[in-house]
Amino acid sequence: MDKKIKVLIVDDSAVIRQLLSMLLSEDPEIEVVGTAGDPLIARDRIKALNPDVVTLDVEMPNMDGVTFLRKIMTLRPMPVVMVSTLTQAGAETTLEALEIGAVDFIAKPVHDVAHGLTEIAGELRAKVKQAARARIGRGAAPSVSRKTTTRIYSAGGEKLVAIGASTGGVEALKTVLMDLPAQCPPIVVTQHMPPRFTAAFAERLNRECPMRVSEAKHNDPIEPGHVYIAPGSHHLEVVRVSNQYRCTLSESAPVSGHRPSVDVLFRSVADTVGRGAVGAILTGMGKDGAEGLLAMRKAGAYTLGQDESSALIYGMPRVAFERGAVMKQVSLSHMADAIMEACESSAKSAVRA
Repeated sequence: MDKKIKVLIVDDSAVIRQLLSMLLSEDPEIEVVGTAGDPLIARDRIKALNPDVVTLDVEMPNMDGVTFLRKIMTLRPMPVVMVSTLTQAGAETTLEALEIGAVDFIAKPVHDVAHGLTEIAGELRAKVKQAARARIGRGAAPSVSRKTTTRIYSAGGEKLVAIGASTGGVEALKTVLMDLPAQCPPIVVTQHMPPRFTAAFAERLNRECPMRVSEAKHNDPIEPGHVYIAPGSHHLEVVRVSNQYRCTLSESAPVSGHRPSVDVLFRSVADTVGRGAVGAILTGMGKDGAEGLLAMRKAGAYTLGQDESSALIYGMPRVAFERGAVMKQVSLSHMADAIMEACESSAKSAVRA
């Protein structure tokens, strides 16, 4: 970027404000233009300082972070990175914030916060810089306009859908799943997210989406009408045991910088399912998933990528497209239809063959 990214830090802890200011200011591309101890002060400083990105604490006095975020996204939509605790309550609140419109989040530990934040300083700076480039307001339609699909999947066959996502994926995945039928083909998902958050994410989706959604467990049988979310601490892979697909989890080293890794999931699907699979890569920064999706395409699977105009962060889909892994780019609002059409057409082709 030609100029520094202006950041406003909103946190009720003076120690955290000072620490975040110091960590962010170490990057020559970032300028901390101000801090605020509560949303009422932050409101005035947003007007006065016109920041490019706001870091926002979830729990604050006078007005909680989520309520303040709603006001920001209604009155002055802008990139917001949430700062939340690694607790179940923190996970639930953060997921709500991501659905409202926050670009991303940083999870701070419950104990020894200063040391914990220092350890993830690089991730913090990267997320702030990526947030500054996010397409705020250009993603999915508001959730109030969505309707549960009446489509019925009846092609049969051993189809399996694999989806990978990162930044922006919370809302993107919900958009896709809400538009799929309850009796959809089995779906395996890797979303970059820390432990605790994936369990809360799966529970949230399970309450709202037509199909069953759960955090994947080792040796889970993979069945139609069910979505399996990779746990935040484990890679998720698909294996075949006695003519049935199953989930397998591992704590092996991060791949493409992540655990869980989209590449790991996609490669396992390429090896195990091959032409019986459909792969889709959604919004996210970095390159995780590109090589795995390419392996799926080479194995005969049908591959999709979210297009630039609808992606909050057109990073992972762009790299996958440039490497030839994506057969078709579609908007987020049409992704569910594209997945179902690919499942049905390939299933019919298999029957004819």
